[in-house]
Amino acid sequence: MKKPELLAPAGSYEKAKTAFRYGADAVYCGTSALSLRTRAEMDDEALAKTIEYAHSIGKRVHVALNIYAWDSNYEEIKKQAKMLQEMKADGIIVADGGVVETVKKYAPNVDIHISTQANVVSLEAAKFWHKNGAKRIILARELNKEQIKYIIQNKPSDLEIEMFIHGAICYAYSGRCYLSDFLACRSANLGDCAQSCRWAYNLYAEEANNPGNLMPIETDDKGTYIFSSKDLCLIHEIPEIVQMGLDSLKIEGRLKTEYYIATVVNTYRNAIDDYIKDPENYNPEKYMKELEKTKTRGLTTFYFNDRNNKDFQEYEGKQYNPNFEFGGKVVETVDGKTTVAIKNKLSVGDEMEIIIPGEIDVVKFTINKLWNTETDEEVQTVNPGVKDQTIKMEIPTEVKPGWILRRKKN
Repeated sequence: MKKPELLAPAGSYEKAKTAFRYGADAVYCGTSALSLRTRAEMDDEALAKTIEYAHSIGKRVHVALNIYAWDSNYEEIKKQAKMLQEMKADGIIVADGGVVETVKKYAPNVDIHISTQANVVSLEAAKFWHKNGAKRIILARELNKEQIKYIIQNKPSDLEIEMFIHGAICYAYSGRCYLSDFLACRSANLGDCAQSCRWAYNLYAEEANNPGNLMPIETDDKGTYIFSSKDLCLIHEIPEIVQMGLDSLKIEGRLKTEYYIATVVNTYRNAIDDYIKDPENYNPEKYMKELEKTKTRGLTTFYFNDRNNKDFQEYEGKQYNPNFEFGGKVVETVDGKTTVAIKNKLSVGDEMEIIIPGEIDVVKFTINKLWNTETDEEVQTVNPGVKDQTIKMEIPTEVKPGWILRRKKN
């Protein structure tokens, strides 16, 4: 049975290391200039470090140059392509045909991956991009499983196929949205999406016999989130997805936290490996239990099982998890005390969970004592008031630098 690549988001060098630590085979990232996540913390220096680190541990890095480019962008595109050739990136993710031609010329040794933004929804489109230099196609999210199977079964043998299995779904067709540009003068197709689809809106209907008289359509005191989508989650479908023979399974989220990356990557890593090892006993519920701890919106299979599925609108617009949050990240353990970089308020008595790389079961413990990192004085509570703030605590099991701690909310 073919094991697909597990591809994780990396909005920074540290996030890339977290993704690799928790089981990703590869990460995808971009610089601040020419990918569709300009707010990600990945400049050229960090990108070079990421690629060097990945190659040192036998992993891969795919870099996004997936804007829809104006003519004024092409000098920078040439510069970036040359840089990625020198850095020995493993793949360049591209959506625009002009950018494809430029990358072929200035980064000839780097594989071209066609972005989901290119809306590949057919075998003929996949063959077109392959004929024009593509090594891999990242399928549009709008396909169902039968359409995906058809493309895989009939594609050129050396063409790789990648699909999304988890993460946010854009309101627009494969992410090609103009709402943000219209409402906030921030173009999603140039990497500066304001996520206008996540905003609350008030609806009004005009009376047919009284033009200009607008009647509000009541929902609740928060308005209604008519454009907001639930998040994609295909953990139940992993057996069928693995059997399809896909080359890469992709998790969305370059702007997500290390906590999110650790949880989701670790969960899918375990799910894929467990299924391949023992297909008869695959139990998706234990993996879903972990994913529930990090979700901030409802979950949906979108169109994977049914192109007529309508259960993906998130009317509540929820943007938080009521039960769990990012507690901290292990720095080091000295003389029985573990230094933790805190991410949210921590107090004596808090219930914590350790996300262990390669294990689906977490280790739980309660904070019994906290010590100020600089003075070694005992404290009852610590707030993440400054960047890189740390605290010391006793953890009743061995932990390693970079491991993520989850805090259970009261």
